[in-house]
Amino acid sequence: MWNPDASMENLYRSFALKREQQRAEWAELTKDQMKKRLASSLSVPMEGQDELRPVLLERVVLEDHVRERVEFGTLWGFRVPCYVLLPKGAVGRLPAVLALHGHGFGSRQIVGLRADGTAHTGAADVHGNYALEMVRRGFIVVVPEIIGFGDRRLEGDQRDGQVGNSSCQTLASHLILYGFSLAGLRVQEAIRALDYMVSREDVDASRIGCFGFSGGGLLAAYTAALDERIRATVLCAFTNTFKGSIMAVRHCIDNYLPGALDYAELPELIGLLAPRPLFIASGKQDPIFPIETVETAVSYLEQVYAEVNASEHLGVHLYEGVHQVNGSQAYPWLVEVLKR
Repeated sequence: MWNPDASMENLYRSFALKREQQRAEWAELTKDQMKKRLASSLSVPMEGQDELRPVLLERVVLEDHVRERVEFGTLWGFRVPCYVLLPKGAVGRLPAVLALHGHGFGSRQIVGLRADGTAHTGAADVHGNYALEMVRRGFIVVVPEIIGFGDRRLEGDQRDGQVGNSSCQTLASHLILYGFSLAGLRVQEAIRALDYMVSREDVDASRIGCFGFSGGGLLAAYTAALDERIRATVLCAFTNTFKGSIMAVRHCIDNYLPGALDYAELPELIGLLAPRPLFIASGKQDPIFPIETVETAVSYLEQVYAEVNASEHLGVHLYEGVHQVNGSQAYPWLVEVLKR
């Protein structure tokens, strides 16, 4: 047999053994070392960082909230369009949530809009309009357009009225030639979105959360691991092992992080958030983040949180459903953590 399956399995096992040996050598420095390695994997040249220079593009007063569209700078000349949802009539500084969308047609998909910007009045899709759900619970919600989706696709991917496709493949492969990853660029832009959030006079910088679905969950996990301004994190339809998810099922190239298995499996990277509050939500019938390895990851995270006496800071909701948002427990959890 000439197929590479057995050799690839042996490669995974050899790296797992290497990580075990590293743990023994690092002892008490394991978490710090892992965070440094993650930061290195996600690094991009930051000498090109731009000033935020936020610009208000529109402001729409709706029945129960106000929707602003703002743009701000990140790096290399990129300008990021971003929806900001504000509870109607709220005063003073409020808790805020950075909402990171998954694959689809971009930021509009979670703020109650169609891909063309018109109001969506039907039933919510798999994204569940979670930005809307959170503004209705009293949060300021910041929803950046992640590069490669919606209005931030490459020009060629926006032709002929295409909706819901992405520029992930092209962007990721081109960035490899420069020596860094699409995940790294997106995380750095998410950090700049946090910079924008804390610059707003209506945001309480001590009460910031992050909610990510699917690919947005990846960004939420890695951004929160590196930036402790995020006090609480919800990971929906993402938590798993590399082996059980992106190595077992064909996923978008934006999920792959150079060199990650040299120092960590995915649950260990998510574990870097401890002891800060973390909520895991995942569908039992999700075909691309299988429940069996969700449970493996959750078991590991329970151990990590117990070791730092923070078991009460870890929430889990495994629900009946496929690859979709179910915030029935995550939303009230965020309210409890950020608004108390």
